[in-house]
Order: sequence, then structure tokens, then C-alpha cells
Amino acid sequence: MEIDLGDIVLSLSGRDKKRLFFVLKTQSGFAWLADGRMRKIENPKKKNLKHLKLVSKSESGVSQKIRNSEKVLNSEIRRTLAGFAQGDGEADASDAGR
Repeated sequence: MEIDLGDIVLSLSGRDKKRLFFVLKTQSGFAWLADGRMRKIENPKKKNLKHLKLVSKSESGVSQKIRNSEKVLNSEIRRTLAGFAQGDGEADASDAGR
């Protein structure tokens, strides 16, 4: 499958290996990624598509906002990725205050 805007991906190499990210932009073999913690929306990570693995074609609210070019908060990204990492694909209420 092809990696697109708003997808959740896993880094396969580098310092950020085994970390989940949202794809903010793709262009000529690269993706710009944010996780809301180490890589925020304001300073996304540019990474080669060969070093990423598609984890989910997410339909979360964050993915929809990214696809629609709406404002996304780092806290929303963190919450969604934390919920996804727990296995349910959605954030739970206990992460809302973090």
C-alpha cells in the first residue's frame, strides 16, 4: 500500500526507529512526519519513504483534519497515537490531560 496524507506510519530506521508518526505531507519520495512529542507540527521530520512502514490508513479525527488542511494540535496527535499504540486505534479518556 502507498503512504498518503494522514496515515499512521512506523519508522524503520534512525534514532526514531519503532516510533509511530502521522504523515503531514508527501513529496518526491519523502514524507514529513509528526508525533506531537519529539517531532511537533511546527517542526516535522523529513524521512525517506523507504524507511517507513504503513501501519494504518487511519480514519481518526486527526487524520481527517490533516487531509482537510485544518489546524491540528500536538496534543491531539499524541493522544491518538497513544491510543493506537495501546491497540484500540482510538485515544481513551485517561490520556486527555497529558
